[in-house]
Amino acid sequence: MSFSNIMDSNSYRGGHLGDPLIAARDRVLGPAYRLFYDNPVHLVRGQGTRLYDADGNCYLDAYNNVASVGHCHPHVIDAVTRQLGTLNTHTRYLHEGIVDYSQRLLATFPGAGSDGSYQVMYACTGSEVNDLALRVAAAYTGARGVIVTTEAYHGNTEAVTAVSPSLGGIASLGAHVRAVDPHLDGVAEAIADLKASGYGVSALIVDTIFSSDGIYPDPTVLGPAVELVHAAGGVLIADEVQPGFGRTGAGMWGFDRHDVVPDLVTMGKPMANGMPVAAMAARGEVLAPFAESVPYFNTFGGNPVSMAAASAVLDIIEDEKLIANAATVGETLYSAVAALADPRITEVRGAGLYVGVELVDRETARRVVNGMRDRRVLISVCGAGGNVLKIRPPMVFSPADVDWLVAELEQVLASLAE
Repeated sequence: MSFSNIMDSNSYRGGHLGDPLIAARDRVLGPAYRLFYDNPVHLVRGQGTRLYDADGNCYLDAYNNVASVGHCHPHVIDAVTRQLGTLNTHTRYLHEGIVDYSQRLLATFPGAGSDGSYQVMYACTGSEVNDLALRVAAAYTGARGVIVTTEAYHGNTEAVTAVSPSLGGIASLGAHVRAVDPHLDGVAEAIADLKASGYGVSALIVDTIFSSDGIYPDPTVLGPAVELVHAAGGVLIADEVQPGFGRTGAGMWGFDRHDVVPDLVTMGKPMANGMPVAAMAARGEVLAPFAESVPYFNTFGGNPVSMAAASAVLDIIEDEKLIANAATVGETLYSAVAALADPRITEVRGAGLYVGVELVDRETARRVVNGMRDRRVLISVCGAGGNVLKIRPPMVFSPADVDWLVAELEQVLASLAE
């Protein structure tokens, strides 16, 4: 069996713990599912940056960006509870919630997008909206060719699996797809090849922190690549599922750091703090050809309960100044990890509360991730070699949380030398 990179770099292989819950899970769930860590964690409760297992042990969550404003935030709970007790239906009925939220969301886009320059469509997952964005791009450009980065992950529908090289043996890269390194070298060559092959250039789709590639925050590389793609008739799809909603500390969106204006933007995971909601925003002129030929409906996308949760998240980001927190605490985290100066650390990269720690090899990273889990700090890995520690905590992460994480990381690294 060939293992993929993104799903298997930090994955329980099974068969050695004798845990009855794992055994029951294996009986009822399909074998394609994965668990984190050599010793999986049985979580039962969360609060802020803390998670608690079935034995009452407390863990520091330095990985989960879904609960972006903290696990079980009371404002989100209240908003969801109130709306769930009032009405939950779909977008073929009128409701203020989706309109009010969309106006607030689009106001964060270039040129205050709520003026109609951008419009938004809703789904439930990042996979769905990336799939939708590819369809919209193809309708606008009349082309099929897509450019991605070499370890990109954009979801798990058939269309986005074909543009997700990090899935490795799970799926083949589409014949209409060309992959370039995360420094975006080779975009001109990819464009030429797509044109020569008859696919043309539909889109460059990138996660603007290049997270699956190993976290590459350089803000100077995306602009020139976008210019080449636009000149070839293609569009930029900014996949903000990972860096969006203030995580990189330079604004609401990861693309803010790159000084580019995307044609389409996709978002999901942190959007509603765990409620299943995702969205695609597109410039009106880009969206028009698709909208003229295809009616769109998503049963659960944009439902009133999800919109209430998403609106509460925007409240919290603003009221608790979480973008500024991502910038300041992120810098503290970056500096503290860099100061460890351990010989197994080859580079520290990051922006805001998204930090990558490149280690010498995959096995070292595996041992560190599992060592941190045993010391009750949860992180993971990414990158082509599976050797980059991925630190991506809730945005309410504090300086005290940084101290906890770095102290445990120092201890785990020291233990590797023993």
